[in-house]
Amino acid sequence: CINRLEEHQKGRIVVDGVELTNDVKNVEQIRREVGMVFQSFNLFPHLSVLDNVAFGLRCAGTRAGPARSEARDWLDRIGLAGRAGDRPTALSGGQAQLVALARALATRPRVLLLDEPLSALDAQTRPAVRTDLRRHLGTFSGARLLVTHDPVEALVLADRLVVVEDGAVVQQGTPDELRRHPRTPYTASVVGLNLWRGRGDGRRLVVEGGAPLVVPGPAPAGPAIAVVSPRAISLHLARPEGSPRNLVEGRIAGIEHRGDTVRVQVDGALPLVADVTAGALADLGLRVGDPVWAGFKASEVEVAPA
Repeated sequence: CINRLEEHQKGRIVVDGVELTNDVKNVEQIRREVGMVFQSFNLFPHLSVLDNVAFGLRCAGTRAGPARSEARDWLDRIGLAGRAGDRPTALSGGQAQLVALARALATRPRVLLLDEPLSALDAQTRPAVRTDLRRHLGTFSGARLLVTHDPVEALVLADRLVVVEDGAVVQQGTPDELRRHPRTPYTASVVGLNLWRGRGDGRRLVVEGGAPLVVPGPAPAGPAIAVVSPRAISLHLARPEGSPRNLVEGRIAGIEHRGDTVRVQVDGALPLVADVTAGALADLGLRVGDPVWAGFKASEVEVAPA
């Protein structure tokens, strides 16, 4: 509905205080002011990479020369200047998605809509493209609207989350706000992941604050993120002996009962949340303020460049 590919049933679309939803004369204005990156790239196979990026500018009335010059600038920004004359079929999935992003941004839209932009990529390509996407989105001054089912994608790319269940908005706020006070089980599952930022040194990741993380395989060099599910974290009264390669000492900062599961918030050098059974918590006898050890395996850590 935002770019008029579908007709809205109710509600309004407002950009900078101007309602664009119901006024027929504003349909073309909506289309000009909304850039879109599709899940399946939707590059034109008969056009070169350069002309794909220039397409939106040409549709907006920009002459061929200036449009192609602007498109070359964008290809240089995304590191694909050398592929300007190629057809889209010669590109990898990650390269094609970056070209689609450049095509959308070249028109300088006020709103950028990204519809599952990484879902068509394989697991090996996705982290690197996600990093590139985050960097380019950081330079975009307009509103960014990302549609995704991937919690990691949402937490890495978004400043504010809007959670939709069964066609209705159930909660919105910053990732931290939703993580602290989720209103539905689905919201809790989306924002409940532990996510830390830090730097990789090839062997491990040192998160902001100095805590080191052992990760599976070599860690990316430079800025990186690490994600661990709360279900993968075990709690102990004393430093455990055995398989967990990541051990963190802290104190219980919060305990929230969620049926058979209890979410425990641990503060320390590596703040985290852990999901344990009510029985396990009772056996440990933990209360808010108690010291605790948290452990998780290196294989449970998902790492990607930041």
